[in-house]
Formats: sequence, C-alpha cells, structure tokens
Amino acid sequence: MLVNLLPASSPIDAFAGWIEFAIRAIEGLAVAIIALSVSVFSLRFAYYMLVRRGRSAEAFTQYKHGLGKALLLALELLVAADVVRTVVLAFTLSNVVALGVLVLIRTFLSWSLVVEIEGRWPWQSERKAEQSTSE
Repeated sequence: MLVNLLPASSPIDAFAGWIEFAIRAIEGLAVAIIALSVSVFSLRFAYYMLVRRGRSAEAFTQYKHGLGKALLLALELLVAADVVRTVVLAFTLSNVVALGVLVLIRTFLSWSLVVEIEGRWPWQSERKAEQSTSE
C-alpha cells in the first residue's frame, strides 16, 4: 500500500500514512541489503574461486562473513520496522505478543549469525574463545 499524497481526512490519518511509508521504506532497505549483498558477495566469491585458485578456504570465510554481517544489518532493520509498526500503528495485546515472538526469533538468528561469523558467543571474550579452540 502506497501512501496517498492527497490531503488526509485528519492529521492523525496523515501521520499514520507517513509512518506506514517509513516502515515500508525500512523494510525495502532491508530487502535491498540482502539482495545486493548476496549478489555482490556471490560474484566476489565466484571471482576468487575462478581467478585466484588455491585460496578457497579464505574466499569462503570472507563470503560467509560478508553475508552474515549483511543479514545481521537487515535483521536489525526489520526488527526496527516491526517495533515502529506495533508501537505507533497497531498497539494491541495480540500485536505486542506477535512482536515479542518475532523479536525472540530474530534475536536467536542474530546470535547464531554472530557465533558463525566470530566463532564465539557474543558474551565470550575473544581471548577465551581462542584459548578454548586451541585446547
């Protein structure tokens, strides 16, 4: 649904229309980040695999880290859009519960991505992670 740029029936309707537009823009930015990063990092990975043979482990690590960081950013944007939508536009108990479930799922996904990228839990220091992997 696009925002109607004609005068709204009330200032509250106009405000809600602009908030909905902002939410859609944030969601669109998150989708664009995912699509662009998959394209760029996949092309980069293919280039390293075809042109610079022998560095496949390093290329894969860079590919995985790049995609992971882009997904983390997109997840944060999607959470922000959901929070704004729930708090400003549709503040009901069922929507707050649904938001809570979405935030829990996306938080778990974010932690999983951080563990995958950094090789350690978010609360674990880098030194302890290096010691535990070397033992």
